[in-house]
Amino acid sequence: MTTRLFYDLVALVIFALVIVLGVPALMGFDGFELNTFARYLALGIASLALALSWGSAGLLNLGQAATFGMGSYAMAMHLKLKASGAGLPDFMGWNNVPELPLIWVPFHSLGFTLLAGLLVPAFVGGLIAMFMFRARIAGVFVAIITLAFLVAFQLVVIEEQGITGGQNGLTGLAPLNVLGWSVDTYGVGFYYLVAGCLVTAITIGLYLTHSKFGLILRAIREDADRTRFLGYNVANYQTVIFCISAALAGWAGMLYTLVLEFASPTYMSVSFSLAIVIWCAVGGRDSVLAAAIGAILVNLLEGRLSDIFVEGWNLMLGVIFVFVVMFMPRGLNGLVGDAWRLLGGRLQKERTIATRPHLQPEPVKSGQEN
Repeated sequence: MTTRLFYDLVALVIFALVIVLGVPALMGFDGFELNTFARYLALGIASLALALSWGSAGLLNLGQAATFGMGSYAMAMHLKLKASGAGLPDFMGWNNVPELPLIWVPFHSLGFTLLAGLLVPAFVGGLIAMFMFRARIAGVFVAIITLAFLVAFQLVVIEEQGITGGQNGLTGLAPLNVLGWSVDTYGVGFYYLVAGCLVTAITIGLYLTHSKFGLILRAIREDADRTRFLGYNVANYQTVIFCISAALAGWAGMLYTLVLEFASPTYMSVSFSLAIVIWCAVGGRDSVLAAAIGAILVNLLEGRLSDIFVEGWNLMLGVIFVFVVMFMPRGLNGLVGDAWRLLGGRLQKERTIATRPHLQPEPVKSGQEN
């Protein structure tokens, strides 16, 4: 076990204890407060998903909100069918849809819904990745292509009102029922479910980033051509991490729908996708744990300040991003790492002087020449 992995695991344990034990106790186990914080935890998964592709492989995906939205709509379709019973969902009647569209039929099954919420985003992300990376597209062009896909996908979702609910999204959802357990999204059990999902996602991210797979991704990030000359198929590695990142974003989207109890095309907006980038940058894209913490902190700040700055929060978010890019390029993770190394170096110096006093430089006497 490397030193860095050890510190990351210790930080993960501390983080897990804080969100599992500390946060509920601090909020007095209030259902509304726990539901709100569960939303922040779900968004933390979306942020760490971006950290896997952006931080590890240097691939900035500005279309992350699209795969997030796919997972969100997958869960919403299942819950909407449960709420509609044997009939058609209400919005389909308003749009004169005669029968349930074929694409909706499998979502009667919860198992299919969960698989679709993970595999459909991964499949779509893989197709885009194969198109880009087999053509050796890199850098800013990856960001442009993924952003273009996001805009096109959101337009399709809005236009297909009879299938997706259009601009209104999917509302009036039934509670999730798992093996006879009706999930109360304002209950402590649901909060622990979301917290457990976040800890699991971080664990997966740590395993990937500290494995040989993660090492090769970092090599690709630093110099793709050199990595290719060493015999590695760069396109395959980039495609795989894109698929994993998309699947985790879909997972976050499913949880987000459960928390808010509706799905909306705003989840696939450009502003939301850029917000994910900002959360990841604030926490630090080099660490999946830091990226998740960044999402939690920024959204916690938004929850406290958006009521005061109703019209100005997006402007504040932009200012935060500019500040991070200019003065904190490695985010909070970089600041903590620098402070830790500085403190460790000072303690090591003091320990060395205490154990070996002869190494301490003698003071220069007044008037003594060099």
